[in-house]
Amino acid sequence: MTDISFGVAAGAQSHIVSVGANRIRYVTAGQGEHTLVFVHGWACHLGFWCGQAAALADKARLVFVDLPGHGQSDKPETNYTMDFFAEAVMAVLRDAGVEKAALIGHSMGGAVICRVYDHAPEKVAALVSVDGLLCRLSGTPAEGRALVGPFATPHYREHATGFIRSLFPFPGAEGLCELVTAEMLKTPQHVMFGGMFAMVSPDQPDWALQRVNAPVIVLNARSSWWNADYESYVRSLSRQAEYQVMEGVSHFLMLEQATAFNALLVERLQKFELIGK
Repeated sequence: MTDISFGVAAGAQSHIVSVGANRIRYVTAGQGEHTLVFVHGWACHLGFWCGQAAALADKARLVFVDLPGHGQSDKPETNYTMDFFAEAVMAVLRDAGVEKAALIGHSMGGAVICRVYDHAPEKVAALVSVDGLLCRLSGTPAEGRALVGPFATPHYREHATGFIRSLFPFPGAEGLCELVTAEMLKTPQHVMFGGMFAMVSPDQPDWALQRVNAPVIVLNARSSWWNADYESYVRSLSRQAEYQVMEGVSHFLMLEQATAFNALLVERLQKFELIGK
């Protein structure tokens, strides 16, 4: 892979919706009676879902969002909270005429779709987390400060580079690692810091869920982040819970092993009749 973008074959169309003074970009593709909304992770953009567009375009209407501060959306100097991101997703749903959709979030995008569900559960046909955060990771305030602090320094790019590369623990993905790193480093410092701070700050609304009246689907890479307690939490959220771990793949499993990932995703979406055949 040499590019993280959408090709002509995906039939993608770009749109802009205003949220207050800020413009949010989103892309639509595909067609069908069902809708899937894709929400990228921290310091990423909607192009990180490029491996899913062609695979799903004949099965559902697809909506890909550039969260505020990311990709081609506006990047204001403001507080980047999960609710700020969720507000943008809900504005996209309204602008795109989406009555109900399965929300698919990668990494931080998992927290964002949880906040969307909290604000508008009637809009959510399912929550799909891809190596994502359906609740805060455990950790002390000191550990949180140690993670976030370097992103506020003049050397934040070096710290971000090391952090991103740590998400690729297996050999053979060096090229993808360099590509992902270059794309993520395009994200402004204030956005990187704000998003990371929101994920660890106890002052932000928690996105932990109690019960979800819809399917909850988790597709994770094998990692120490996701332990037995987290799996139990996921399975407690819904009687329609699916929990799957992919082996030998990085945090960016939808890019690194797109074919295998897409097969798992399609299987589970079809199980709950969230896409066409």
